[in-house]
Formats: sequence, structure tokens, C-alpha cells
Amino acid sequence: MRSESDTIEHMPWWTWVAPAAAVSLLVLISLGLIRAQTTPVLLMAAALLAGSVFAAVHHAEVVALKVGEPFGSILLALAVTVIEVALIVSLMIAAAVGSEMVARDTVYSATMIVLNGVVGLCLMVGGARHHEQSFQVNGASAMLGVLGVLATITLILPNYTLTTTGPWYSRSQLMFVGGASLFLYGVFLFVQTVRHRDYFLSDTVLPGEVEQPHTVPTVRATIMSGIILIVALVAVVMLAKSLSYPLKKIILDAGLPPTFVGVIIAAIVLLPEASAALAAARANRLQISLNLALGSALASIGLTIPAVAVASVMLQQPLALGVGQAETVLLALTLVTSTLTLATGRTTMLQGAVHLVIFAVFLFLSAVP
Repeated sequence: MRSESDTIEHMPWWTWVAPAAAVSLLVLISLGLIRAQTTPVLLMAAALLAGSVFAAVHHAEVVALKVGEPFGSILLALAVTVIEVALIVSLMIAAAVGSEMVARDTVYSATMIVLNGVVGLCLMVGGARHHEQSFQVNGASAMLGVLGVLATITLILPNYTLTTTGPWYSRSQLMFVGGASLFLYGVFLFVQTVRHRDYFLSDTVLPGEVEQPHTVPTVRATIMSGIILIVALVAVVMLAKSLSYPLKKIILDAGLPPTFVGVIIAAIVLLPEASAALAAARANRLQISLNLALGSALASIGLTIPAVAVASVMLQQPLALGVGQAETVLLALTLVTSTLTLATGRTTMLQGAVHLVIFAVFLFLSAVP
């Protein structure tokens, strides 16, 4: 049996080296020992940012194993949301041209990436490996119902209000919608963790298989992962601030529209969690896969919008939330298709292919609007 010290010694080296190196780089920049805007430093900062993101999610997973499901999926979603908010607010603070649209583009991109890219790939890979997979309809429909409401009031409704025109909410409307989003997400968490927790737990075991529980980390290993998780998140926040302007410039120099910044940010913060969801689907644990994927999309709206709404008021910067007509059509198509996909509790490769086609359309129109 593995001892507590063995568990700690077997912690992957990169999960603590990346955050430590990121903090060291930030200290050298703050002391003026190296220039932050030189190409080698920017490349190093970008690599350490990616490493810190993966390290943060890894340590969140360790803590998640200790607290169990569905709390583990919630913790992962919260960690990803902290990273997402940090990247968005850093661009808002930079006050570059188009920064008022970064939150909208990121949340919209995260929703499309999760519901079409991540879910579609999980269903495709899981269907190819296991032919047909099952999950609990009650939990999936609850998550999708909340997600549909949050996406509509934050990304579509601003285009149709009368107090202000265009994609803007007035300050009072923005704070109301932010509060409503936070309240609805809080009620969902209560249902997921207390009132109807069984809706979000996998109740399937493969034929002839005895399901083995995951190795639960020791208390000491959990505490160490919790500390490193905090360090990694701080490193991500600070590195995001230093890379906000170069990222914008690279995208514009490549001839891509400014809205593509949101796609990049969403892809960065969702990549580790998407990997975990894909691994769960390959292992025929589609319920856990959907918990991770849909949970991250819910947190992306239910927590990110209130956070950036407060930041917008404090920084006295405008915040555009309403998406364009093409994006509205794609979002509505995604929600309808997701409803049909998750209506029966069983999925095949076909549903995955449908979502991946929508995802391809989203990516293409993001680059060539």
C-alpha cells in the first residue's frame, strides 16, 4: 500500500516546477532585472502560463478526488473560472481597443467550445470505443436548462433592451443580470451537491466489471496540492496581465478579427478540463464527462459574468454582452441540438458528429466572419 510520503514523492515534477518558475519570472520582472516586453521573455511567459494552467487544473483534480463527486467537478470548474476571469480582467485593465467585448467573446466561445467541441468529441470518441453510452437524464437536463437561461439573458437579451441600444446593458441592468446569474448558479450548486446529488452521479458499471474507486489522496498531499493550486492561479493572473497586449497584437497582425481573442482565451482555460472530460468518456464514464464539460460552461457564465460586471463598474469601463446575429443563430442551434442530444440518456457517434460540425462552423466563422 502506498504511503503518504510516496504519494507526495510521486507528484509529477512539472506540476510544481511550472508555477515556481512562473513566480520566479514575475519576481525578476518586478525587480527590473529582465525586460518584460522582449520576445524571449514573452515566449517564456506564454509557456509558463500554459504550464501553470495545466498545473492548476492538476492540483484541483487532486483536491477534487479528496472531496469526491460532484464536488470534484465543481472545484475544477471554479479553478477554470478563476483563470478565465483573470485573463478577461487583465485585458479590460489594459483598456485596448475592443477590450469591452472580450468578456462577451470569451463566454460565448467557451459555451460553443464546451457544448459542441468538447461534448461532440467526447460523444464521438466514446461512441467509437463503446458503441453506445448512457448518463442520467435528470442531471444533464438540469445543467442544460440552467445553461440555456444564463446564455440567453447574458448573450442574447442585451440586443433587445430599450434603456440602451445595441449589445449593451445599462449599469442597473448589468448588475441585475449579474446578480440573477450568480443566484441561479448558486441554486444549481445547491441542487447538485445537496438536494438532488444523486442526479449527477454515475450509476452504470460495465458488464463483467467491478468498478474500482479512485485512490484518495492523503490529507498532506491534498494540502500541498491546495497550496500549489493557489500559487499557480496567482501566477496565471499575473502572467495574463503581462501577456494581454502582445496577445491582442499577434491576433490582429495575423489578420484575424479582434473577437478571436475570446476564442483563444476560452481554448486556453478549457483545454485541461476538456482533456479530463475526454478521458472520462474514453473510460465509459460519460456522466463524469458531462459533469466536467457542462459544469465548466455553467461556471463560465454564472460566475464570470457577475465578476466582470463588478470589474466593469469598478473600472468604469463599458461592457458589451450581446452577440451578433450569426452568433445568435449558432447559439440557438447549439442549445436546441444539445437538448435533443441529452433527451434520451443514451448517445452514439452520430450525436457527436452533429456537434462537431456545428463546432467547425463556429471556428470558421470566428476566423472569417
